Amino acid sequence: MLSYVRAIWKGAVSFGLVNVPVKLYAATQDHDVRFHQVHETDGGRVRMKRVCEVCGETVTDAEIAKGFQDPSGQTVIMTVEDLQSLPVSDQNRNIEVLEFVPTAQIDPILYDKSYYLEPEKRTVKPYVLLRDALGKTDRTAIVKVAIRQRTQLACLRIQDQVLLLQTLKWPDEVRQPDFDFQSQDVAIRPQELAMAESLIESLASDFDPDEFSDNYRDAVVALLDTKLAGGDTLVVESSTETAGTGDVIDLMAALRESVKRSGGTLQEDAPHGDTTADPPRPKSATAQKAAGPKPAAKKATTAKKAATRKPAAKKAATGKQTADQAPQTKKTAPAKPGEKPATAKNSPKKTA
Repeated sequence: MLSYVRAIWKGAVSFGLVNVPVKLYAATQDHDVRFHQVHETDGGRVRMKRVCEVCGETVTDAEIAKGFQDPSGQTVIMTVEDLQSLPVSDQNRNIEVLEFVPTAQIDPILYDKSYYLEPEKRTVKPYVLLRDALGKTDRTAIVKVAIRQRTQLACLRIQDQVLLLQTLKWPDEVRQPDFDFQSQDVAIRPQELAMAESLIESLASDFDPDEFSDNYRDAVVALLDTKLAGGDTLVVESSTETAGTGDVIDLMAALRESVKRSGGTLQEDAPHGDTTADPPRPKSATAQKAAGPKPAAKKATTAKKAATRKPAAKKAATGKQTADQAPQTKKTAPAKPGEKPATAKNSPKKTA
């Protein structure tokens, strides 16, 4: 039961007027021990960055497109629209049976990737019918299928009572051998050939893949277990500074892209010495009223009041001096926004 594995494709096997909805699952998996590239001195992971050869900038996945370069050096960029305009797309979900051929006629060199086909619950009977018919006639179905927007030649055969889809190499993808010894006339004596046949017969057996194992992988796992048990390891701690820098880089990239899309000006692109690359935001009327410029005389008076409390007589004298100087200061200058013009009503009264 492959219920724990996610189906990578859904479609239908179509032969004649029969249509069998199926799900596609990868039939094989890789058990190789994967090693990371690390810094030998401290065990830190070494990351690979995708850098553009032209501008030298690190490129994100969203900025990567498909391109083709011809021998003259000209590059053609393929857009998403270009790829969608091709005749085969992901919308073609049929496994179309072209013909049924004797299984022995398919050269194993053509086999590529293998996938299990699981039928939908309501179409188990036609699925089993096709499986049993293939087994009874000892035939393999040659089909065409579009997986990931690419049409592939494939075959349907039986594996453990399940239909197995195996993609096939196209004929022009198989290299033809061309070596010098093929044309050489090598003389083999009958006695040598008979001895070789005897050796083959002495080692003849039925193939059982469970009798074999990956000795190299077993040795690697055993060596890793020994090192872990013996404490021959490094405890790699993530650097706070490094992790923070990575987050900042990602955030800055997102902010930079957002500013570019909105048509704004990047602060990092401003001339040297200019710390106001971004235009100031307009203030609301309330903000302008609260932060609006005040007259110089009023500022001075407010500062004096806040600094010390003076006798009433001095306050009056100060007010008289300010009122006397006000007409000279604002004789020709109009009132600034947010200011009240000096009038007799709001000027300090003279004291006797």
